[in-house]
Amino acid sequence: MRTNVYIDGFNLYYGSLKGTPYRWLDLEALCARMLPKNDVQRVRYFTARVAARTGKLHDPVHQDAYLRALATLPTVTVHLGHFLTKPATMPLANPSPGGPRFAEVLRTEEKGSDVNLATYLLADAFRRDADAFVIVSNDSDLTEPMRIVCHELGLVVGILNPQPPHKRSRALLSCKPTFFKQIRAGVLAASQFPPTLTDARGTITKPVGW
Repeated sequence: MRTNVYIDGFNLYYGSLKGTPYRWLDLEALCARMLPKNDVQRVRYFTARVAARTGKLHDPVHQDAYLRALATLPTVTVHLGHFLTKPATMPLANPSPGGPRFAEVLRTEEKGSDVNLATYLLADAFRRDADAFVIVSNDSDLTEPMRIVCHELGLVVGILNPQPPHKRSRALLSCKPTFFKQIRAGVLAASQFPPTLTDARGTITKPVGW
């Protein structure tokens, strides 16, 4: 079955990869292990460029290495959103008696990835670009696009859940996808890039700690 996979990069990272030794993840290998009976012809990966922050000065360098590694995979395309930082007033967790109860903070949000994913999912489905459409996310915002593809267009829709089982989105499951699978640590461990790869720019090296 011709299959497209749509990966919510930040949902995957925070659900399955953060703080693990599995961040050097080969997305083609992951899809092959999770969907062994499918002919995965296209993998769309949605993310945004990170910026250096205090204590995380190397994050942009590490991300650049990973995006270069992904670019060596023939079925993978990367679709970039962006980060938006703006002031926001937030309540204090433990305000002092008689003191202020709110503080103004800088809030950074990733923008565009969920909209981009939904847009490509629907566009590809209407074009009949594949027979099956698989989403790697637990984001309830994708419920309606998935419902349309599955129940109005009559196409196969699957979910590969990157979040822990107890955090499964009931809203996402309410669209009644064709199938649901849980991404587990063993599959991630078996789906890693080699420590070094090469591209037109030279050698790509796995970041320390990944």
